[in-house]
Amino acid sequence: MTPITLLIVDDHPVVRDGLRGIFTGDPDFEVLGEASDGTEAVALAEALRPDVILMDLRMPGMQGAEATRRLTDTGNPARILVLTTYETDADVVPALEAGATGYLLKDTPRAELIRAVRAASRGETVLAPSVAGRLVTQLRAPATDALSDRELEVLTLIAQGETNRGAAARLFISEATVKTHLIHIYAKLDVNDRAAAVATAYERGLLGTDRP
Repeated sequence: MTPITLLIVDDHPVVRDGLRGIFTGDPDFEVLGEASDGTEAVALAEALRPDVILMDLRMPGMQGAEATRRLTDTGNPARILVLTTYETDADVVPALEAGATGYLLKDTPRAELIRAVRAASRGETVLAPSVAGRLVTQLRAPATDALSDRELEVLTLIAQGETNRGAAARLFISEATVKTHLIHIYAKLDVNDRAAAVATAYERGLLGTDRP
């Protein structure tokens, strides 16, 4: 199996060393390079074309959210998984709106981090539980926690096994728009990954009674 290629972006050498150690010991992953700020991250991402970028947020010079936006705007295919110590609305929302595939905290257990990188490489949105909780608080309001028609369409396709890219093609929308719908779905259903979203939707009768 072809390994998942990674670019590690963090301004702290000890963090980069730790992350490299986690992934270089697993044959399913290959670390292509490291960057210490957003400017270097953009340049290396364009040169190396990794599958997944582990992106810190607060760094000297160009910050992680801006680097994410630049890569998204230029069409770089890398999935960007934010890995940071910050979980305020001022950090979470701009990063996701910039195009990040997922948002994790640096205290994420090793096994969960590896699982999240695998999911991110498939284009799946993964959120730390506390981040998902913040989105619930932000997005939920009285009478607005029901899924919209478009969100139900997206979730139905995900339940049928479609990837984000496949759902985008079926619905004639961008992959970034699918990710945004999924983030809203996670918040409204109070879950933090697509499997839980599908399971919860079935439990609530949102997707009918017949599972695929």
